[in-house]
Amino acid sequence: MSLADWLRIATHLGALIPLALLLWDGYHNHLTANPIQEITFRTGKTAIILLMLSLLCTPLNIVLGWKAVLPLRRPLGLYAFFYVCLHLLIFAVLDYGLDWGLIEQTIAEKRYVLVGFAAFLLLVPLALTSTKGWQKRLGKRWKQLHRLVYLVALLAVIHFVWLVKSDIREPLLYGLILAVLLLLRISSIRRAITRLRSRLAR
Repeated sequence: MSLADWLRIATHLGALIPLALLLWDGYHNHLTANPIQEITFRTGKTAIILLMLSLLCTPLNIVLGWKAVLPLRRPLGLYAFFYVCLHLLIFAVLDYGLDWGLIEQTIAEKRYVLVGFAAFLLLVPLALTSTKGWQKRLGKRWKQLHRLVYLVALLAVIHFVWLVKSDIREPLLYGLILAVLLLLRISSIRRAITRLRSRLAR
């Protein structure tokens, strides 16, 4: 098998391991004294990690010339969306028992819930249009639409910061990673890195 095949297999396995561990811990009653809170936190954390990894693929190609990671952007992004959906379902079903009135009130009153829900709504069209067919149909607009993923990532970081309230070191780390990824999107910085990589290669 080629490197691309191994990377694809590793991506699928790595993305499913958190779910497998969650199911294992749930079966063996290892989900702390507040299992719903634990499941909600773990699915949310997995979602933001996978989202950051999907955004990291393009910079890895720019900085290191690793073209083999570019096809991993789509599966990583879709797995991130999958965990976001789990995160939201746990919140709505297990935590609030599908009490829509209470859910609406919570979204309106708690800013971290509002920001998280906004990130989910923005992520839905990105997941639905992630196929090559939609890419052809939308043309140049596809790239413009999918740039919203950076706004989604920013909202996810804010959601995390406001959720933990006190010890914000971990969400700020994700914020720092996102800031670096955004810097690498600046054309002048990207060109400078490409020129440097070419010189080093020679």
